[in-house]
Amino acid sequence: MGMKASVVNRQYTDEFKVEAVRLGESIGGGQAAKRLSIPDSSLWNWIRLSRAGKLKAADRAGVSVKRSAMEVHAENARLRRELASTKLDLDIVKKAAAYFAKESR
Repeated sequence: MGMKASVVNRQYTDEFKVEAVRLGESIGGGQAAKRLSIPDSSLWNWIRLSRAGKLKAADRAGVSVKRSAMEVHAENARLRRELASTKLDLDIVKKAAAYFAKESR
């Protein structure tokens, strides 16, 4: 009998949800959830609520929301991790392209 890891109940700002829905509708829900490191089910629920007009802040999407310093630092850390991962992916693709270009000669 295996032990299940405990799931942390994360809270997201309404602004984050609205922006996540926008991203999900532009690139696809699964890809957006992966990029944002959020559960697919959460994003799909937000998309469903947005389409029904029930997502909070949907009418205030253009209004700036004040966030605590802790939220800003957490988002900054997440973005730095995402950038580092993207840079690593790009380096791998560059090396692979160079390898295959050399092999085709």
